[in-house]
Amino acid sequence: MDLIADILLAAGAIGAGLYCFVLGRRLNRFNDLEKGVGGAVAVLSAQVDDLTKTLSAAQSTASVSAQTLTELTERAESMSQRLELQMASLHDIPASPQPIRKPEAAPTFQAGEEPMFMRHRGTEVRQQ
Repeated sequence: MDLIADILLAAGAIGAGLYCFVLGRRLNRFNDLEKGVGGAVAVLSAQVDDLTKTLSAAQSTASVSAQTLTELTERAESMSQRLELQMASLHDIPASPQPIRKPEAAPTFQAGEEPMFMRHRGTEVRQQ
């Protein structure tokens, strides 16, 4: 009976040893920095650092853009108020009693009569 117990105990110890050996090899492959989860964790960590830097740059750019937009909005509101005031002041101007005249045609001269001042184009000279 002792012999059977010793054989079963040795077989259990050898089985546990093999199990630990296989588990150790799998764990080493799992934590391998090039192919395993360890590598994936290292890559993800580097990506998180890059994304953190990008996010901080985007936040600073967004805050500058928001400030610029606020200033432009304030300028637009002040200009709108000025335009409204000008439009309101235009309503106070009385209507013109005279109708708007069409521009007059250029004056015509009789033969032999010349204007006092005359514009000559280029070298063209008027002969009498």
